[in-house]
Amino acid sequence: WYNRLDCNKFESEKNMQHIFIIGSRGLPAKYGGFETFVEKLVEHQASSQLQYHVACLSDQETGRHTMYRGVDCFSIKPPKLGPARVIAYDMMAIRYALKMVKEQKIESPVFYILGNTIGAFIAPFAKMIHQAGGKFFINPDGLEWKRTKWPKPVQSYLKYSEKVMTKYADLVICDNQGIESYIQKAYPWSKTTFIAYGTDLHLSMLGDQDEKVRDFFGKWQSKEEDYYLIVGRFVPENNYETIIREFMASNTARDLLIICNHEGNSFFEELRQKTSFDQDKRVKFVGTVYDQELLKYIRNHAFAYLHGHEVGGTNPGLLEALAQTNLNLVLGVDFNRQVAKETALYWKKEKNSLADLIHQVDRQTDFSNLGQAAKQNMKDYYTWEKIVGEYEDLFLS
Repeated sequence: WYNRLDCNKFESEKNMQHIFIIGSRGLPAKYGGFETFVEKLVEHQASSQLQYHVACLSDQETGRHTMYRGVDCFSIKPPKLGPARVIAYDMMAIRYALKMVKEQKIESPVFYILGNTIGAFIAPFAKMIHQAGGKFFINPDGLEWKRTKWPKPVQSYLKYSEKVMTKYADLVICDNQGIESYIQKAYPWSKTTFIAYGTDLHLSMLGDQDEKVRDFFGKWQSKEEDYYLIVGRFVPENNYETIIREFMASNTARDLLIICNHEGNSFFEELRQKTSFDQDKRVKFVGTVYDQELLKYIRNHAFAYLHGHEVGGTNPGLLEALAQTNLNLVLGVDFNRQVAKETALYWKKEKNSLADLIHQVDRQTDFSNLGQAAKQNMKDYYTWEKIVGEYEDLFLS
């Protein structure tokens, strides 16, 4: 394969730094945060001294190589083991990458593992990486073990995995200062650094007369600047119940548009029974919006964005909101405050906190100063160019 794609340069260029990225579903990105991160890392690559190798989850075969934006993408086909499949995927990817290191005589490779899932099994792999002269970096993501979707035994496993990963990693790269503080406190032996997650600062290219814009607002009988907005994974820890209850308790005449994957989700029926949101014509579950320009337009023209995430690190949805929406009403947990700083307004989970905040802002019309401050914060600290530059400096050091 290497001859066919003229990749013998990997061996010949001794000054090239090789980075093996394991733990995302691969390239091109079709999914969530880690996949988008890897896509942006290679899209904005500036240094010619870096060669990325990215593991890609496959149903076809293991060991098929393709080139994508100058990246060596290698396929891994793990056995279908239910939830344990992701652990097998990481193990097989590390083994395959170590084989490449040996065959190509790659010196000082960096293995960057995204997520802690493999944690309980990492010890022998960390040893092999070090024996190959490599470095082992991890990104713990958010506090995955706190997610309510996991049964208690899985939560316990993920918490243990987090601990073991920090024990064996040469460096823990945190995308949120709140996560870094947590890691340092919980696992004082860790060596950590903070490199943020990035976001796109460009506003939507769509105009108010675009057909898809008018179709969307016509379908949901809503209009620009006259709705509160939620965009996010439809899971309990994003506090949908609290937000919906508080919104329904407010006397705003504006709509609440909820963009999420609610179709066929048992949580939807559970929420309906608990809150009776279907009795409030202002509350509108609009499903998913995959058209990125339309999604940006909807963010741009929201009266306010409501953010209730509380277990993650830097949530991409919050960055997108701060880059696109003037008024952001955000749950005041440390992770969110570290990102939005003083450019958002904060609420607590206690009764009437968010409803009172909605009453407070609903009578005003101009939040452009807050919006400009939020956009400047994103521009200063969260552009992909800046983030990728920091990663490249780290990898080359």
